[in-house]
Amino acid sequence: MTVPLLKDIESQAPQAICELRPRGVSSTLIVNRNAAPFDNPDLRRAMALTLDRRSFIDVLSGGQGDIGGAMLPPPEGLWGMPPERLRALPGYDPDVQKNRGEAREIMQRLGYGPDNPLAVKVAARNIPLYRDPAVMLIDQLKEISIAGELDIVETANWNPKVTRRDYMVGLENTGSAVVDDPDQQLYESYACESDRNFTGYCNRRLEDLFHQQSRETDLQRRRELVWDIDRTLQEEGARPVIFHTRGATCWHPQVKGLTTMVNSIYNGWRMEDIWLDK
Repeated sequence: MTVPLLKDIESQAPQAICELRPRGVSSTLIVNRNAAPFDNPDLRRAMALTLDRRSFIDVLSGGQGDIGGAMLPPPEGLWGMPPERLRALPGYDPDVQKNRGEAREIMQRLGYGPDNPLAVKVAARNIPLYRDPAVMLIDQLKEISIAGELDIVETANWNPKVTRRDYMVGLENTGSAVVDDPDQQLYESYACESDRNFTGYCNRRLEDLFHQQSRETDLQRRRELVWDIDRTLQEEGARPVIFHTRGATCWHPQVKGLTTMVNSIYNGWRMEDIWLDK
């Protein structure tokens, strides 16, 4: 459940046991990098620079969320970049106005400004977890003279639409299909031929590093490789990560043996160890 729903549960069923945990899901900005004018890397960089990640977390989740790169942030995430490395990436400096100043300079060089905004439709799946952050995204894009219009897409049409890249800009919630592991996240979302590489990002040299980290048996060496890969993904704006979401699980006291997971919304639901004390 979302944080607002969690508050409803806590008020209506005070006896319930609730835990708020990372979900292995990140809200991301997706941009069709093969379609003009978004085939320009400078424009994509400006869009990444305007993101105020902390405001997304504060407004949408009551402060319950995490800022990170492609991998789930620590401490729950085993492969996420340390905060000091993260802050050095484009758009991750906590000085949002400084970031936006740089973004506005880029937009001006490209010919856009308050008197000549770039009009674009921002696609979002028609559920609150997509619509709400998409509305905030549109508001933040206005800060750099991008005039976004919300394009609501019904759930049945969403995955086909983004898979065939029939969009310009969108808000996507990217969930880890298995667990918190680089092999799952990197290949699924960023490999050149992946069906879930919704932005069309392709870097063959970086993909060689995907293979290298997968073969690496030394844990710390593998972690360093993953950090280098993640840094490149963020610097190149492969799929700018807005924030990593947290969600709640609640149960009545008579439900025993439930362990909530932190690495995937799909993990831990086989219920082998769950029993009712009644």
